[in-house]
This record gives sequence, structure tokens and C-alpha cells, in this order.
Amino acid sequence: MTLKIEPMTSTAQKVYDLLKKIPEGKVTTYKAIAEKIGTKGYRAIGQIVGANPNAPQVPCHRVVRTDGGLGGYAFGIDKKIAILAKEGVKVIDGKVADFTKKFYKF
Repeated sequence: MTLKIEPMTSTAQKVYDLLKKIPEGKVTTYKAIAEKIGTKGYRAIGQIVGANPNAPQVPCHRVVRTDGGLGGYAFGIDKKIAILAKEGVKVIDGKVADFTKKFYKF
């Protein structure tokens, strides 16, 4: 059996480049990333973020839902909460506390 390795798409590369720009202590949303690259494919952005091959160095843990909810994380929500807490982002009842203050707009 031969393993087929897919090349990274230009959209995925744009997403990963944007992830690198999110400063520690801030979060952004799947929607904000999609809008920045000119698409309404928010779910596709979520899939790209979820497939990040370089987590946590490329900080996909800093991406949350538009309501401040955490969304998913390949290493588990508890790990996402722990990393965010270490960076100064507090999570209460599954949502980013002070979401508007912690939100990073590109």
C-alpha cells in the first residue's frame, strides 16, 4: 500500500501564515481568518486549522468560534484550555472570558 501525501494547498498555506500572526494572549475566529483570505468557507477554514501539521508551533489553539466558544482541538479541549491559560487567555464555561478584549482582528 502506498501512502499518498497531498501537497499543501495555497489556501491552507494562507491560513497557516495567518495563524502565525495571532499574538500570544489573543484569539481570533475561523470567520475572521476566512474573511481575511476572501472566502465564506468558514467550515473549510475550520478543517484546515484542525489539520494543522505544526501545532502548537503554528498556534491553531488561538482560533475559536465567533461566540467565543472553543471549538475543537486535535489534542483535546483540556489541552487547548491549558495552553490558552498559559498565554493569559482565561476560559470560563467553555468560552473565552473577555472575548472582545482578547479578539485579534487581522
